[in-house]
Amino acid sequence: MSNAENHNANHHKINYIEFHSTDIAQTKKFYSTVFGWTFQDWGPDYVSFKGAGIDGGFVKDEPHDGPGKFAPLIVLYSADLAATEIAVRMEGGGIVVPTFEFPGGRRFHFADGAGNVLGVWSE
Repeated sequence: MSNAENHNANHHKINYIEFHSTDIAQTKKFYSTVFGWTFQDWGPDYVSFKGAGIDGGFVKDEPHDGPGKFAPLIVLYSADLAATEIAVRMEGGGIVVPTFEFPGGRRFHFADGAGNVLGVWSE
């Protein structure tokens, strides 16, 4: 499968999940020991993981009102980020985090109008 075919096959599919963590070092130790996940650091406040059945990451966040108060961020892939953003807006979705760059690509977050916030990324 060519790179372009792979991108099109993944277009608008769930591709990544992002969790919050109050302690990145403890998170890495826990998930590597218990589940065998491997990690790559992207600075002091972000770590990505592999080996969970879907790739993902943990972003450093402050403690909230106790355990279970973080909602994971589901991230979809788009072969055409700008077209996906237009489609989100055309269907009444709201952009809650404008497109930003990160190592490896660009991403925005949107609200679907029914209480959910998801991300969309592309190279």
